[in-house]
Amino acid sequence: MHPAPSLIVFTVLSGLGFGLLAMLGFGLRVPTGWAAFWLFGLGYGLAGAGLVASTFHLGHPERALRAFTQWRTSWLSREAALSVAALGLMAPHAAASVFAARPLPALGIAAAALCVATVLATSMIYAQLRTVPRWNHWTTPAVFLCAAAAGGALLAGLEGLATAALVLLAGALALNWMAGDAGRHGPGSTPETATGLATLGRVRLLAPPHTGTNYLLREMVHVVGRRHASRLRLVALGLGVVVPVVLVVLPGGGWPATLAAAVVHAAGIAAARWLFFAEAEHAVGLYYGRR
Repeated sequence: MHPAPSLIVFTVLSGLGFGLLAMLGFGLRVPTGWAAFWLFGLGYGLAGAGLVASTFHLGHPERALRAFTQWRTSWLSREAALSVAALGLMAPHAAASVFAARPLPALGIAAAALCVATVLATSMIYAQLRTVPRWNHWTTPAVFLCAAAAGGALLAGLEGLATAALVLLAGALALNWMAGDAGRHGPGSTPETATGLATLGRVRLLAPPHTGTNYLLREMVHVVGRRHASRLRLVALGLGVVVPVVLVVLPGGGWPATLAAAVVHAAGIAAARWLFFAEAEHAVGLYYGRR
């Protein structure tokens, strides 16, 4: 799949934002006054920026409101509805923490649960696609949820929880990559199964459907070299997990080290998300001989 910058920014920033808001809503950190203002503001800013970035990938951004109408069948629509509900329900809890120094725990917990549900819905937009075998696996939601938990914990200054979440994220990423690699030779569509000629041997494309490019080739077919993929996996693990853990566990680092860990972690997750899209092989590639 084409790794569109808008989708990478959307998934990275919204995950960080809703992850931070979930930490605050669950009461894992209970700031008040100016501290609450900056933390809740950061959470809202990241989540909002991510949601805005997602509209840039729409062919008609002016029709974005229609995304709310198909919640019965569409995970994208469910994500849109859940995100608005989460941000709206979190607002009274945030306002009470900032202006009255009296958080509203019940509302905070409910809103935090909606934040988690929003991240899950985002991941299911991809995990539900049977036409993309690399995404159609339980490890896809696991990666999204672990990344949101790790980033949110780092931004909230919860070093112990962040370390645990980062370790889980490393495991989820490794399992996701292994499952995706195994899917290349596992069950799924192939030129042989699509044509019913498997008994005759390997099937190859005699001629392409057309000589020019089109939307499907631009958006659904993207080839990344195995060597580049391996390097990017190391970058994603190094920046997304290893460096943040080192910065967090080093004694005497304090909040500057934790903030630096959050920034480096975001860069690592961005690399992982680029690879998440670039490595995905859509079944339509069979039609063009690209798998």
